[in-house]
Amino acid sequence: MLTPPRTVVRRDGGLYALERALQRRGFRHVAGADEAGRGACAGPLVAAAAVLPEGRRGEIDELADSKLLTPAARERVYDEVVARALAYAVVVVPAEEVDARGLHVCNLAAMRRALASLTTRPEYVLTDGFGVDGLDVPGLAVWKGDRVAACVAAASVLAKVTRDRIMVELDGRFPGYGFAEHKGYITAEHSAALRALGPCREHRFSYVNVAAVSGRDGRPPRARRPAGDGAGAAPPEPAAGLPGLGPGAFAGRPDEPMGRGGASGGTVGVALGEQARPPAPVGEDVVMEGGVR
Repeated sequence: MLTPPRTVVRRDGGLYALERALQRRGFRHVAGADEAGRGACAGPLVAAAAVLPEGRRGEIDELADSKLLTPAARERVYDEVVARALAYAVVVVPAEEVDARGLHVCNLAAMRRALASLTTRPEYVLTDGFGVDGLDVPGLAVWKGDRVAACVAAASVLAKVTRDRIMVELDGRFPGYGFAEHKGYITAEHSAALRALGPCREHRFSYVNVAAVSGRDGRPPRARRPAGDGAGAAPPEPAAGLPGLGPGAFAGRPDEPMGRGGASGGTVGVALGEQARPPAPVGEDVVMEGGVR
């Protein structure tokens, strides 16, 4: 039997080259997944997935890695992705979930949930940086995928804009921290506010800088969020009540099979129901990116 010719994707082929190569090999619906907020010490982690149409309709002006776009350009691209995508999904993981289960576990679960919620079933999945297990379709982890693959860039914009909107609303509910400006990332202003005000319930107590100013830095990461009255006392809000999300939000099961989403092309949910792991050693959940807002 003849071996099919190898597909070569040139580095200078542009943002759509990888998807077009996969489509020529028979993978018509290529999904991209990415997250926002991994390196922030406050606010939710947000993951998104998107499937763009084949051909010219899937080519979006200004589409790029969300970190390379201005806020105004991100909003324009967000609207175009929502309007043109065959399917998209966004999953929001509250800070309480990140503390309880760990950053990496929540990140994988959220991207898995976003991909499973797509109403158009992907035939191939591209992810940014590292692979996501538990999928029943082939996939590829692409280094700096949001700068290499259009569907990953689209997912990065969906995740970033959704999270930025949430952080702007949280700024009104928790004034003094500057959430609207730094979006929960570690800046000099945010660090100064943390020292002056202490952490609020939207901070991630499993992160060392938050634990240090909370007086609970000697405890294991998952035990740092206070119980009872205090910063972390309130339970996660229901999906429809999350700031920045509309009334169409839903909370689906984390074990939904690929492609079983809502009736519409876009879905938003909250990652709930993942099984908690045993307490981890100090330090497991404190790896942070040097993220650019």
